[in-house]
Amino acid sequence: MSENSTDQFFKSNVLGHPSGLFVLFFTEMWERFSFYGMRALLVLFLTASIFDEGWGWPREHAMAIFGSYVGLVYLSTMLGGYFADKKIGYRWAVVIGALLMTLGHGSMAIETPWSIYLGLALLVFGNGFFKPNMTSIISEMYQHRPEKKDGAYTIFYMGVNAGAFFGILLCGYLGEKVGWSYGFGLAGIFMLFGLIQFWLAQNIFGNIGLKPNKLDKESIEAQDNDKRVPFSKWQLGLILLMTILGLLWILNDPATKVSEGNFNLFGFLGDNGNNIVIISALIMFLILLIYRLSQYSKTTREKLIAVSFFAFLTVFFWAIFEQSPGTLTIFANDYTDRILEGTSANIYKIVNALIAIIPLAVITWVLILLFKQTFKNYKWSNLILGCSFLIVWAIAIWMINNDFKSQSYTANYQNVNGDTKEVKIVSSESYSVNDVIQIRDNQKLALYNPKDDSNKSNTLVNNILLDEDKNEIAEVFNGRVIRFSKEDKIGAFGTKVNKGEVEFVNSKGETITKTLRLSSKERDSLELNNNLYLKIEHDVNYDLHKESENRATITAIDNAVEIPASWFAILNSLFIIALAPLFSKWWESKYNPSANMKYGIGMFLLALGMACVAFGAAGIEPGAKTASVSMIWLVLVYLFHTMGELCISPVGLSYVSKLVPARMIAFMFGVWYLAVAIGMKGAGKFGENVDKIADENGISYFFWMLTIVSVIVAVFSIVMTPIIKKLMHGVR
Repeated sequence: MSENSTDQFFKSNVLGHPSGLFVLFFTEMWERFSFYGMRALLVLFLTASIFDEGWGWPREHAMAIFGSYVGLVYLSTMLGGYFADKKIGYRWAVVIGALLMTLGHGSMAIETPWSIYLGLALLVFGNGFFKPNMTSIISEMYQHRPEKKDGAYTIFYMGVNAGAFFGILLCGYLGEKVGWSYGFGLAGIFMLFGLIQFWLAQNIFGNIGLKPNKLDKESIEAQDNDKRVPFSKWQLGLILLMTILGLLWILNDPATKVSEGNFNLFGFLGDNGNNIVIISALIMFLILLIYRLSQYSKTTREKLIAVSFFAFLTVFFWAIFEQSPGTLTIFANDYTDRILEGTSANIYKIVNALIAIIPLAVITWVLILLFKQTFKNYKWSNLILGCSFLIVWAIAIWMINNDFKSQSYTANYQNVNGDTKEVKIVSSESYSVNDVIQIRDNQKLALYNPKDDSNKSNTLVNNILLDEDKNEIAEVFNGRVIRFSKEDKIGAFGTKVNKGEVEFVNSKGETITKTLRLSSKERDSLELNNNLYLKIEHDVNYDLHKESENRATITAIDNAVEIPASWFAILNSLFIIALAPLFSKWWESKYNPSANMKYGIGMFLLALGMACVAFGAAGIEPGAKTASVSMIWLVLVYLFHTMGELCISPVGLSYVSKLVPARMIAFMFGVWYLAVAIGMKGAGKFGENVDKIADENGISYFFWMLTIVSVIVAVFSIVMTPIIKKLMHGVR
């Protein structure tokens, strides 16, 4: 065995693979935990009503931010890959990426506007440095054992799915049930664990990733056997121009929407400035791509056209598939009946406990095997890893216990008018029939100005709290507090509550309306006093008097549980783990479809998933903000979409490596990730229109539109089979 042989890594092995693979496995697992955990909460947090301590944004604004964020994540991989290859090496790129993401999650946990935006920026760059370089380390580790590489990537991607699963499950639960900052913070804590564990165990990789790899140009040229087409100055200038325009657009697009047009870099181009800029950048890209393709030999050109065709289809795949953390999560939150009672609640509690405990137990077993091999040499790395798993076990057990204690309580109380009302509350608190509990639905507070006795009125202010020290006004509902920022407290201030909307006047005299998105049960139990109006002058001193405490008597108890809206996204990881072996067997059989057929089948499965949720939402009236659709439709969506992902996601990058000349791999990977980024931003652009379409035609219409787009792309892919097969020149 030569000194430089990678066989040395197999001396210390776990399940027949190098121990270093499992260090990468757990590092990637915690990174995916943090990434998917935060992503599951982002749109929910932005659109959550101020009653729920969210920002109360319109869905259009939230989806604009989401689309730009995930799009930039994929674009940043080109930057991270460049620095790793040319400057700092894979290992330092992973460390820098993990550190930036840790800081990003920590920043988001603060939950102020500047900290959320800073956190998203740090996460974008962190992902760019981290994401492309983990697989590069694996590739080098198995350089002289290519026959083991497929198994290594299978194990690695199990870590990816395990991290996504636990991140969505635990961060989502904490974020929705306890507080958004807890969900964001947990994501940051485990990213920090992944960083420290990797740093302390990095010597296990020998010299891999320490220095940038220098390509052997002679061997590459010998492989290509084709003329070279270097980039000229005008081409490089065009690339720089369209890159700048693209980046400015992807940042300016959400900024313009969120600021209601007050900030717009391209305002000088008119109302359609954003569209003019991005269309111009895309036209420049197409001109450059077509020109460069024309410069290659016939065979190379046709293979590159085939790759470009698949990249084009990929845009549509991701634009529809990535509705999961956006419109599908919104649908779960606002339009799905997520409360199970009686036997159904028991079944969910048992199933949810099993799907949390069994994967944790399996991964803990792998962890113990790794400890046996590496504890002597990497004690501190192992201890950090062990501590992180103890925390995960503790949170998982707490979550399961909380769910098993959860019940629904029916209670009667008197409102401010003396009428007897009934409210149903799902809670993990332990109460009995006839217990008296305090509720805040109709808390009475009196406001008066001590400088003016005539104004010391008996005016009752429903659900209003004033905090003089913090200069804040807040509304309280079921223990949740909504707050307006201090800049809106200077000078005259007014608030008006009318049919689910809070209207207030800020210091500039602008009237601002915030919509309260309430579930049906919240809406039923909330007493909104129409035309309630409160005006506060800047120099008024106010005092608060709680005139009565509302008490409700529990009349009935039933076994119940409320499923978090983010929970449904874990189904993707579960279905991947369950179905991936079946699809792998299919691809290895004589019935293995062509690339076009795989794309066609994948897009048809996407269409089938969207058709399910469209059918389930058929009864929701246009303009409705809440509904109680059966959750079975969301389960079916994730089942069919996961099968679609298994048809398409692994295929694309494989064909880039097979069809593209070796010297052009980096460039075409860049084109591919650009297509993915456009698809991600496309997902946000689709989602931005959900409210507009739902208000006019019903939300079912929105999902039917995505169904039709998926079918059209599927048919196009299949129809093009003979042409693309010819362009691929026998590559399968």
